[in-house]
Formats: sequence, C-alpha cells, structure tokens
Amino acid sequence: MDHLIGVSPDLWIVILDKPTIPMKTGIDGTTQVPKDRKEWNTKDKLAIQNNARAKKILVYGIGPDEYNRISVCQDVKATWDTLQTAHEGTNQVKKSKINNLNRQYELFRMMDGETVQGMYTRFTAIINEIYSLGEVISTGKAIRKLLSILPE
Repeated sequence: MDHLIGVSPDLWIVILDKPTIPMKTGIDGTTQVPKDRKEWNTKDKLAIQNNARAKKILVYGIGPDEYNRISVCQDVKATWDTLQTAHEGTNQVKKSKINNLNRQYELFRMMDGETVQGMYTRFTAIINEIYSLGEVISTGKAIRKLLSILPE
C-alpha cells in the first residue's frame, strides 16, 4: 500500500505525517494552541480541507470490514497506519512474509499434471506479492527461473 493513484502530494503529506491543526501563539507568548475556527485564514482552511479529503479517499476505498477497523481512528494518519498494519503487518511480520515468499520463489516447481498457464499464474502471484511488500525480482531473473523449471 505504498501508493494511491491520483493522490496529490499535499494529501500524501497529511496521510503519512499527520493532519494539520491550525495553531497560534498562546497568551504566554511561547505556547502553541489551536486556533478557533473563526481565526482560520485561507491557508488554514486549505489544510483542514486536505485533512478531510485524505480521510475521504481512504474511507471510500475500503470495504465494510476495514471500515469497522478504522472507524475509531482520530485522524487520517492513524487510519493509514491501521490499514497498513492490517494489510502489510508490522515490519517484523513484513520481513517474515518476504522471507517466506522468497523461499516459495526459490523452491518453485511445476506440479505434476499442471498446465504451463496454471504454473505461470501461480508464479506470477508469488512475484506480485513479493513486489507488493517492497521487494523487486528483476524480469530477467524471473524469466530465467521460469525457463529453468519448464519440463523438457
């Protein structure tokens, strides 16, 4: 889930960092406190609008099960982190998945009675899942692997 097509860089900043809360200097002259809505300027309003757009994009792109998972999230950053952990797992889980998939890739063989198309579909699924977790197997390496396992 490293990318969403059509999401502007401003919205990605909100998703990956944290939503913007318009702030001002407090009465003591040093502390930052949230601005009242009537104090928001054009830049503040745009930031708030980006917060809402980013959350809308994430919420509209999920199903009911994921919605139940994120409905308690306070902001879009928490929503993104929850979805990312649910689908990719923690870094430790992600590394474990990558290791398992790499092992499947290395041990991949054509099964008895399997068609070339069926074998290719299974192989592509492994490659795509590895790619979705941030690892890349070059096309050349994948082709060499496929050619090496084809029956005489």
